[in-house]
Amino acid sequence: MKKKRLAKILELVERYDIETQEAMQGLLLENGIDVTQATVSRDIKELNLVKIQTPDGRSKYARPEKDAGDRQKFDVFFLNSILNVDYALNTVVIKCGVGMAQAACASFDKMFFPDVVGTIAGDDTIFVLMRNEPAAMGLCKLLQSQLKK
Repeated sequence: MKKKRLAKILELVERYDIETQEAMQGLLLENGIDVTQATVSRDIKELNLVKIQTPDGRSKYARPEKDAGDRQKFDVFFLNSILNVDYALNTVVIKCGVGMAQAACASFDKMFFPDVVGTIAGDDTIFVLMRNEPAAMGLCKLLQSQLKK
């Protein structure tokens, strides 16, 4: 339910100029998602949404700029734990330092990636099950680009 709600918030932010959490709550209710203002507030924080100014001087919620958003998505611990990333079909394999995979996986699980079905971690390897192969390829490329920074 939470992933569905977060995905709907991202969709609404792209489609409408949403100025307040109450307006977001109203749009979610119109879309069949009953939620409190406090939950909307937590969701906005989790999605790293920012307030930007519109051309007419009002403000609205938006995703951060793409480059800034990519950097914000990954915490330093997670990025410092990764050694290599690859994928096969709809599974992304993340190689980590010895003993780092479980903590890195816990960090990864706190991030929002709508196409992630689930994760499992061993001692030095994380398996990320994606909905489909294009999603796995996209996540793999995103993670690889972050490793090069």
